Amino acid sequence: MTYPKPWIEYLVHFHRDQDYFECHEVLEEHWKDEGMKGDLWPGLIQLAVALYHHRRGNNNGAKRMILSCKVKLQKEESALKELGIEVEPFFELLDKSIQKVEQQQPFESIALPLSTDLMHVCLLKAGVMEEEWSLSTVVDENIVHKHSFRDRTTVIDERNRQKLMKNRNV
Repeated sequence: MTYPKPWIEYLVHFHRDQDYFECHEVLEEHWKDEGMKGDLWPGLIQLAVALYHHRRGNNNGAKRMILSCKVKLQKEESALKELGIEVEPFFELLDKSIQKVEQQQPFESIALPLSTDLMHVCLLKAGVMEEEWSLSTVVDENIVHKHSFRDRTTVIDERNRQKLMKNRNV
């Protein structure tokens, strides 16, 4: 089975270093390149964003994202299977994550239930053995607060450009 390269990158970031911000970046670019169709990629992006928020203590943001993620991904079960996700355990994991956020429990990393084939591909990409693969309890603080370290000049410039265009049309 051949998987999209950004999907494998997402999974490596998700499990190896728990860099959920980078998961978002990788899949968002892929989603845009594919023409922004369907709910599969947005749902998986929202999963990473939900975990990013939860780890940082933003329970409201985490709850909004993970609930939206579940709604989107329930419509994409066959696509999830094609991506090598074990669907039933995946949705059970989402439900447990929703409960943790709603009960304002502390953040805990999760491991996505991957098919054997997908796991093998990810391990090769990461260059690690399975026992080294996931859920390190030590996370770099620069990853936890990554959004605050990036240069947002282009985002701000684009936002300002959009406002200017909107004001011209009013």
